[in-house]
Amino acid sequence: MLSVALTFASIALNIGHTRLRQYMFACPPVLRFFIFYSINVSQGMRGFATANKIILLCMQKIDHIGIAVKNLEESNLRFAKLLNTVHYKTEEVPSEGVMTSFFEVGDVKIELLQATNESSPIHKFIESKGEGIHHIAFAVEDVNAELQRLKEAGFDAIHDTPKQGADNKVIAFLHPKSTQGVLTEICAEQS
Repeated sequence: MLSVALTFASIALNIGHTRLRQYMFACPPVLRFFIFYSINVSQGMRGFATANKIILLCMQKIDHIGIAVKNLEESNLRFAKLLNTVHYKTEEVPSEGVMTSFFEVGDVKIELLQATNESSPIHKFIESKGEGIHHIAFAVEDVNAELQRLKEAGFDAIHDTPKQGADNKVIAFLHPKSTQGVLTEICAEQS
């Protein structure tokens, strides 16, 4: 069985993770574990497999770019002209003291963020740096597991545990001092 798994793993490495997941779900759980383990060992990746899901501990794609703005209504109009599309959602996140607005550009979203109070991180950001790019968010499968991996790798987390964010996401931030000055968010769909 292990030789079958290793053969499958070597083929899977050539077809990419998206297609790999499609093939993996067709395998029995024991074989799935061996294939996943073989790929991890051969690529130095970390992750784990369960009976019905593979969790890769890596960032999958840029989910969105957060932009701090002073006036959300004016910024929505400006970005609608810039992107030639309208925002699809406006949402308040009281725990962060922000009102957000989202635009879709291909597979990536633009999140406009306006402070709703003076203690908001967005208010503090605009006071010190002015309007502009606030953060880059990466999609992950499991925020808890990815946050643990990043802490073990030496990155400083702003949040020790994930919290509820906008757009039905669970989020956590890494401190910009450990990411070359870029405030980095990891996020996953709320389950």
